[in-house]
Amino acid sequence: MVDTYPCVVLGAGSAAEPVFRTLRDRPLAVVEAERVGGTCPYLACMPSKALLRSASLRSGLRRAVELGAAGRAVDPGAAGPAWARATRRRDAIAEGRDDAEAAAQLLATGATLVRGRGVIEGPGRLRVGDRLLAWGALVIATGSTDVRPTIPGLDLVPTWSSDEALAADELPASLAILGGGPVGCELAQVYASFGSRVTLVEAESGLLPREEPLAGELVAEVLRADGAVVRLGTRVEAASLGAGRARLRCHDGTAIVVDRVLLGLGRRPRTDGIGLETLGLAPGGGGLAIDDRCRVIGPEHVYAAGDVTAVAPFTHTAAYQGRIVASALAGGSARADYRAIPRVVYTTPPVAAVGRTESQARAEGAEVVTAEAEVGATARAAADGDRLGRVKLVADREEGILLGACAVGGGADAFIGELALAIRARVPVALLAELVHPFPSQPEVLEPALRSLAAACT
Repeated sequence: MVDTYPCVVLGAGSAAEPVFRTLRDRPLAVVEAERVGGTCPYLACMPSKALLRSASLRSGLRRAVELGAAGRAVDPGAAGPAWARATRRRDAIAEGRDDAEAAAQLLATGATLVRGRGVIEGPGRLRVGDRLLAWGALVIATGSTDVRPTIPGLDLVPTWSSDEALAADELPASLAILGGGPVGCELAQVYASFGSRVTLVEAESGLLPREEPLAGELVAEVLRADGAVVRLGTRVEAASLGAGRARLRCHDGTAIVVDRVLLGLGRRPRTDGIGLETLGLAPGGGGLAIDDRCRVIGPEHVYAAGDVTAVAPFTHTAAYQGRIVASALAGGSARADYRAIPRVVYTTPPVAAVGRTESQARAEGAEVVTAEAEVGATARAAADGDRLGRVKLVADREEGILLGACAVGGGADAFIGELALAIRARVPVALLAELVHPFPSQPEVLEPALRSLAAACT
């Protein structure tokens, strides 16, 4: 028996939701092998932000006297009981990793939920176990999976993926985190704040290597203040197990001995094992190539959205691409524009960026002018006692528009939206420099940098 649908969505994560919500009450099947909602609500975004909030408050308690909130030092208490409470709160926010409510919301749109692993068998055909689905259009939204490095002996030592670390109740006495990208930095702060002896290992010369250097420099400073050891330009070449602990041998001959190793080296598109070859597409580590309507290049009536495209691996990108796909399937004309997709690392203080870095803009041939400003120079920083932070803006001198921005400091994750809009709408920096912010507020840090850019672009 074959079940026929005008559209089948392979994957029920953040990219799929706009599709089944927009096309509600139309014949639609959504295939999911794991949880409806994807990894974000249960194993990534929400649990990590819950733990980061707990870690931030714990660190804040240690500053109670400095900030005038207590007459004597405040002890946040033993790490073990606090960690137990933090993980219980994390699990509650992650809905106990139970997708029942999300599944009910999907079904309420009129879509059919098919539980199981979907494999494409050719144009117009997809199999889920013994069930064969025929489709007029296919949306591939299979997300991504953790990158596991090929380090000799790594399989012999206790490791966590980032998903496992964000679901575990264990608080290791010592922890090595491989990878200094957003995931590695966030989890380093969480575990260090709760007393784990954290060693963060990054092969590049700085943390957050895809952002402006200032971001990695300031985050490294913060993590070291939290008690973490940050090792830059370090490659792990082998791993071994001894007395129940992991021993990591580094390229410089040094060793790192810890109770557990957390693999925070990022994620890759989930394209293997889903039958792409039957559509003439090559599976592998790269993402699916799409056009500006999120149509997969090559086969007809096939779309892709989310991490599987490798365009920008964020939940908000997945939802945005899902809306583009939904528009196409509904007969609309929406087209994707990725110039202003914000990127945020939710450490304390947060890192936020949008658009191009200076080096990227120069490589693309732009006549670049930059400006920076210190968070500590603002009145709000003095009032909050949070003086660490910096902003860097990148503009095109000839066109007089903003090309990119990077900010580290309180509120950066919120006011980056102002800069994203400026990039997307090509707002002249001369106009941005005239914008009035409330006093005292965090985005006031942008004003001297914008005035500097406006002067340079005239």
